[in-house]
Amino acid sequence: MFGMTEVEVFIQLEFFGRLILAGICGAVVGYERKRNMKEAGVRTHFIVSLAAALVMLISKYGFQDIVHLPSHQVDVSRVAASVVTGVGFLGAGIIFVRKYTINGLTTAAGIWATSAIGMAIGAGMYIVGIMATLCILLAQVFLHRRWGFMHIPSTEQFRLVISDSPEAVKNIQEILKDKKIEILNIKMEVSENGHITLDLITKLPARFKPVEMMEMFQGNKYVKSIDL
Repeated sequence: MFGMTEVEVFIQLEFFGRLILAGICGAVVGYERKRNMKEAGVRTHFIVSLAAALVMLISKYGFQDIVHLPSHQVDVSRVAASVVTGVGFLGAGIIFVRKYTINGLTTAAGIWATSAIGMAIGAGMYIVGIMATLCILLAQVFLHRRWGFMHIPSTEQFRLVISDSPEAVKNIQEILKDKKIEILNIKMEVSENGHITLDLITKLPARFKPVEMMEMFQGNKYVKSIDL
């Protein structure tokens, strides 16, 4: 086949197995991200991991015919190093700013780590690549939850449209204070239709779910709408 010996064909098939294994590991990480409605999902992680493994294979074995020639000085590691830079640009495209909140950092980090998994498997470090996949997956699943013993507060941005009256603003402040929600930033805009728009960035106490915001203001006579 294409002038290759049986041994060379076997080696190429083993390389193909590395690509498939790298793609599967990436897809596992991407599946968890997609379940959490993140920007990059199964296909993106699969392609990044498989492509990283392919580049690693090229870096290690693509220059075997000339790397030992005295007339050629080739640094094969430069090909693999370029993956880190290239994936960095891909990750930057996932990160975006929504008003005052930055989104996509974890997904971008996952893309970068997935490329490293692909490179490890492409280099033949199967156990390292698979264990790294499991570690990343466990971190994404378990650290995404709010564990009681960690007591980690979180921030949430939301918009309230309320009645244009001092009582309305005071009522909102009292509700947030009662729930121990700290206002980090507030922007108030008075519209011509007699409403006040409040853009709030708040610090939520531990174990407080953002969806509870809806319950807090449900039936409030001053609140016209809420946008989380």
